[in-house]
Amino acid sequence: MPGFVALLRGVNVGKANRVPMAELRELLDALGYTNVATLLNSGNAVFDATTGSAAGHAKAIAAALGERLGVDVPVIVKSAKELRAIVADNPLAIAAPHHSRFLVAFAQDREAVAGLAAIRSLVVAPERFALGLDAAYLLCAAGIMESKAGSALLGKAGKAATTRNWATVLKLQALAELRGG
Repeated sequence: MPGFVALLRGVNVGKANRVPMAELRELLDALGYTNVATLLNSGNAVFDATTGSAAGHAKAIAAALGERLGVDVPVIVKSAKELRAIVADNPLAIAAPHHSRFLVAFAQDREAVAGLAAIRSLVVAPERFALGLDAAYLLCAAGIMESKAGSALLGKAGKAATTRNWATVLKLQALAELRGG
């Protein structure tokens, strides 16, 4: 059965857009998804679905979040296979101690990923930025909050995307792989 990863943008940051992970799991169960699991408290879920596309699942989850929880946030869904490719396509070799400073920006479609090219002009060495077909990669060498590129990616410039640090991406991939994705 195909596995998927759902990534919610901007939940559980401050007081707005609160989505308890238990409620997210219940919502995904109610939508008919199986083997649902969440990771951390930042809007990450892994699930299986017998039919449907990643984009279709993203729309269904976003609509259900609005209807059932009153939360209107972008939802990005990638298949386990797509996530595996995004990890494999990472062109930047990042040592484990820097995984928390290395961001991967996910968007639902390639056009939105291509739009993240504007971030490149804000990158200051020793930061590194790479744009792939299905994700953008940003190493904030001095820390995310110290990086203009990182702030832009997390802010309005990255509004069509959601970011996760490399450590979280690898945990999500492992969780998806454990499920047979």
